[in-house]
Amino acid sequence: MAGKKKLGILVGGGPAPGINGVIGAATIEAINQGLEVVGILDGFKWLSRGDTSHTLPLTIHDVSETRFRGGSMLHTSRENPTKDPKKMENVVKALKDLGIDYLVTIGGDDTAFSASKTAQHGQGHLRVAHVPKTIDNDLPLPNNAPTFGYNTARAMGEALVSNLMRDARTTRRWYLVIAMGRTAGHLALGMGATGGAPLTIIPEELHGKDVTLGGICDIVEGAIFKSKVVGRDYGVAVIAEGVGDLVKEELAQSPLAVVEHDEHGHFRLAEVPLGLIFKRLLQDRAAARGEKVTIVDVTIGYELRCADPVPFDVEYTTQLGWGAVRYLLRMGEESWTDEGAMMSVQSGEIVPIPFSDILNPDTGKTTVRRVNVNSDVYRNARSFMLRLERADFEDKGKLKALADAAKMPVDDFRAKYGHVAGL
Repeated sequence: MAGKKKLGILVGGGPAPGINGVIGAATIEAINQGLEVVGILDGFKWLSRGDTSHTLPLTIHDVSETRFRGGSMLHTSRENPTKDPKKMENVVKALKDLGIDYLVTIGGDDTAFSASKTAQHGQGHLRVAHVPKTIDNDLPLPNNAPTFGYNTARAMGEALVSNLMRDARTTRRWYLVIAMGRTAGHLALGMGATGGAPLTIIPEELHGKDVTLGGICDIVEGAIFKSKVVGRDYGVAVIAEGVGDLVKEELAQSPLAVVEHDEHGHFRLAEVPLGLIFKRLLQDRAAARGEKVTIVDVTIGYELRCADPVPFDVEYTTQLGWGAVRYLLRMGEESWTDEGAMMSVQSGEIVPIPFSDILNPDTGKTTVRRVNVNSDVYRNARSFMLRLERADFEDKGKLKALADAAKMPVDDFRAKYGHVAGL
């Protein structure tokens, strides 16, 4: 119908369970409010080229069932238009040519920065709302609220880790699981804790330390030895992929690693066979002790990103998509910023957070929310792990048993593995 205002929706960055929930809720609310809805395919990819042909109209019928499914009906891309002024000019012009009055972007901090720049270049003629998503749970949402998709990814990851634990017990072997998480260990810790893994290593526990591939192997070996002492010759060690970022210079020297960077300049950890590298190092060490340890490396990440969302994320994304449209239609009212904002749910209310409050103007990034290793939550998870602790070295009996498991003299064991317990 002529004269109707238009809402555009696009998705950037990696997939996360619940994207279709945001698209669906935003579409339904926008249509109920008298707007036309345009789905923009492949994030900022085609807009950056000034191409307006990769779009499709969205109706309530289109999204009514899809919103409960995983994936993204609008696809996604990591296109970064902020790197080139011409691309930003193309984005704004393309949106204008499409007649877009309101824009909902769905993505992580990189997409949030692109959204904020789009709002700035729109000079008040384009209203922008961003819905944050990442299975890494590393965006600093108020009141420690999770990012949508995290709870689904953790639930699926828990099931996989739990299955591997049963397999490890059955076959008497160790699994080395690399869990997705570029800068924070929330997902790895959640998977390991709920899946019953005896060891989880996250980057936060290593910050400020001299981290090496060998040192990380020492932590894993310590868990293997301690497990033997308590009568277990099997287990699962979960390692957050962000640990690899701390040793990327060493990784770059490995003949197995191909170091690449994405559109936003991030080291592509997912392209590095981190588990295989650790596996071979650990097996070489075992061979040097005259042992053969069966270790299987598994990377978990891509399997989680397009899963059907759990009920929490279905409800959460419905609130965020609905709230994004309500925000866009109320921009200019008291307490509702005109500059564009990221959506949040706080105490049952939709609260827009202005882009200027969350994005560093120099880096274009939000502050990363990392696991607080001094918190009770982390201490609780740590207490259920089988890993070397200071008490193991202070108890002569325990120390002797551990050294015997490692087939080493006590003094040599203390010298090699004492650093794992902070000695």
